[in-house]
Amino acid sequence: MLDISGTTRVVGIIGQPVSHSLSPVLLNAAFAACGLDMTYVALPVAPDGLGDAVRGICALGFVGANVTIPHKTAVLPFLAAVEGDAGFLAAVNTIVVEAGQARGFNTDVEGFRRALREVDSGSLAGASALLLGAGGAARAVALVLAREGARLTVANRTLAAAEELVVRIDRFGAGGPHRALALDGLAAENVRAADIIVNATSLGMVGEGKVPAVLVDNVRQEHSVYDVVYAGQPTEFVALARERGARAIDGLSMLVWQAAAAFELWTGVAAPVDVMRSAIGR
Repeated sequence: MLDISGTTRVVGIIGQPVSHSLSPVLLNAAFAACGLDMTYVALPVAPDGLGDAVRGICALGFVGANVTIPHKTAVLPFLAAVEGDAGFLAAVNTIVVEAGQARGFNTDVEGFRRALREVDSGSLAGASALLLGAGGAARAVALVLAREGARLTVANRTLAAAEELVVRIDRFGAGGPHRALALDGLAAENVRAADIIVNATSLGMVGEGKVPAVLVDNVRQEHSVYDVVYAGQPTEFVALARERGARAIDGLSMLVWQAAAAFELWTGVAAPVDVMRSAIGR
């Protein structure tokens, strides 16, 4: 059991919803394993309360916080500084509070990079990647794939957002050529031409709808499939991809690795990754 006292330092996760989040399980297990007097809590925050929430964690002396849907981009104006990949992507998933100031980082990039290596350890130079989504998680995924030399097709509900992400990744100057398309324009040939398929949308979460049938119906054995959505069991998309012989993993691996990177930012201590995996049954 957690031994919370007047000296316990607090970290949280800001988002809406957060009741499903496994981050408290992961991080509290890590704090306990390392003997740290820290605790991690879920903080449901509506969009119109985001600025107050960031100011609140600073005023209350929080060590920091994770940021999740739908706030990863919206949080930027409320931060004193945005570091590294978070600045390039305009997406923050981790806040570190120092001297009452909130600084933004993006550990999703490292999280996806490590998770990707679990499903595809070879060179991705010249590989074709199909990415669903253009939000905060998708931006991290896109940057990793571009750095690895892949050619991206970004499919999103809103075409303008997909186009903006492609322009952003083009400025990075790696991989390519990259292109954008509307999700409702996704065709079987787009799926079949891909070597790597990543769902970085909320589709597949409870109440968020399913990934498009054209995607599921055209997954083949030669595909590497990654779904950033996670649940108690493999998502339907991952399960169907595995049935077709594809190498496929869900978002739990990315969750663990991004949490490990955030843990190290907050504590300066190497994250106990095996403990974190065990805490969520992986």
